[in-house]
Amino acid sequence: MEPMDCLVIYVPTDAAPAVRRAISDAGAGRFGNYSHCSFSTEGTGRFTPLPGAAPAIGAVGTPEEVAETRIEAIYPRSLRTAVVGAAVEAHPYETPAFMTFPIDISLPPNPREKAAD
Repeated sequence: MEPMDCLVIYVPTDAAPAVRRAISDAGAGRFGNYSHCSFSTEGTGRFTPLPGAAPAIGAVGTPEEVAETRIEAIYPRSLRTAVVGAAVEAHPYETPAFMTFPIDISLPPNPREKAAD
């Protein structure tokens, strides 16, 4: 099985559907016989744009709070460049907050199969 990673990205809630679609179309969220799988949680993002920033929301030097959605989706490690690139391109922020990390999606042995032996 190919190594898998997970993408976690924070997106203004109104932009979440576009980001979910972009990462899924790039290959994230495929699991077994399913595609476009992801998990989302609503929350509040906080940031203060610094001098030199070109914020999509807010103003330089002013603290901002935005309704955001945390999107999580798995993807084959070989698709990292495509998935992260699609996320960044679809994201409205100048500097999107995201992280990726390796995951293990292997299933443990089925105890019922062992009992049948």
